[in-house]
Amino acid sequence: MKKSWIISLITSFVLLGGALLSPAASADAAKVATSTYSDQIYSEDDYLHEELMDELDLELDAAELTVDQQELIDYVNQILALKTYIGKASTAMESIRSQADSPNLKSIYLKLTNTVIPNYTKLVSKLKQIKPANPKLKKIHATFVKGNYNQLEGLLLYKQAVSKTKVNYTILKRAKTKIETAIDLLEQSEQQLYAYAKSLSYDF
Repeated sequence: MKKSWIISLITSFVLLGGALLSPAASADAAKVATSTYSDQIYSEDDYLHEELMDELDLELDAAELTVDQQELIDYVNQILALKTYIGKASTAMESIRSQADSPNLKSIYLKLTNTVIPNYTKLVSKLKQIKPANPKLKKIHATFVKGNYNQLEGLLLYKQAVSKTKVNYTILKRAKTKIETAIDLLEQSEQQLYAYAKSLSYDF
């Protein structure tokens, strides 16, 4: 059975944050993050929208969608439309992790400044513009936005931690705390969205 598109949808956001829990200054930790991250995060991304559409076509063939089901589809499509931003940020983070054996703080700083943070800032801005009318989706989305905002704050602190010739581990610790909070919130929103989809009789 294919991984649920509901799970796939948010996993990329969670894994991006997880990459930062292993700072580039620690080669062993970064290698562990790379081994799981690179295998999981975008292995299904190219097929995600197609898979979603296939499942929805089956639903449409079976019966007319309810209002709640249609609102869920509309919401998911709005999130999927933003995957370009997370994709660019993730590619840059993958490049940063590849420098773990011989950290180049200037290169890391520039990638965070020029690619990761601008794309994640746009992502958070676009997420804030999504306004679900459905009360349950509104609550789930609020958690999702909060998680991504914490992740952005963690990225900004991470950039600050590597802005000098030596890593500032005090700031790095604060960055990791923000990222851990972000991951908790994103996982919560993942579970909530999955449970809500199941409540609407989506068969996974």
